[in-house]
Amino acid sequence: MSSVSQNFMKLFRGSSGPPTTPAQSSQKVTRRSSGLAELSRSWESAEGLCVLDLGSTSPNNIRHFTERGHRIYSEDLLTASTDPELAIKDEEGNDILDSRKFLADNLVYPAAQFDVILCWNLPDYLDESLVKPVVGRLWSVLKPGGMLLAFFHTRDAGPDSPCHRFHIVGGDVLEMQKIELRRESRRGATGAAPTALSEGFQLQRVFNNRHIENLFRDFASIKFFLARDSIREVLVVR
Repeated sequence: MSSVSQNFMKLFRGSSGPPTTPAQSSQKVTRRSSGLAELSRSWESAEGLCVLDLGSTSPNNIRHFTERGHRIYSEDLLTASTDPELAIKDEEGNDILDSRKFLADNLVYPAAQFDVILCWNLPDYLDESLVKPVVGRLWSVLKPGGMLLAFFHTRDAGPDSPCHRFHIVGGDVLEMQKIELRRESRRGATGAAPTALSEGFQLQRVFNNRHIENLFRDFASIKFFLARDSIREVLVVR
């Protein structure tokens, strides 16, 4: 995996969607991650990597990478996808989100900028019309040989599985914290009743292994880790 010479930089990209906040009453749940353990070996042994974290800003994650001399960029694509200006109709009159506008406003980076992308559970909760275009853009901003970590629910997780923010607390340890939308932001991503379930993002779909392989078909390799908490972890290499 290639390295970047600069030692410190952090960038927070603003988004026009409604703000998200951790649930005030929910506790953080700790889980071990085999995918994170394998990925973390790369940033522990390298210098000056460039990391993209696709979730709401996490001080834990910023500290984890900057203390190791890496650069981290944070971009909350899930919240950005709730921008009402994205809602359009397709040729058949169905409600969809404008992927061109979305990518014009988000993930605007030079090609092959990042060594590591932390995708977390974004594909499971992102609107269907954005998933493939976003993965295509992630491929383009990831360096050849760069790695991307993503989490996918299995059917055992159930349709009401809450969306979580992931905080790195160790080489293979994450804290999961439920994400909620504030009350004034209860709106569906395509204009219908809220994308939020109990004021949190709703699980949109469950990918099986074939769907995941197809989603990342342009990447060089893919590796699966099946966890006990109904989460399928996926580590892909461009």
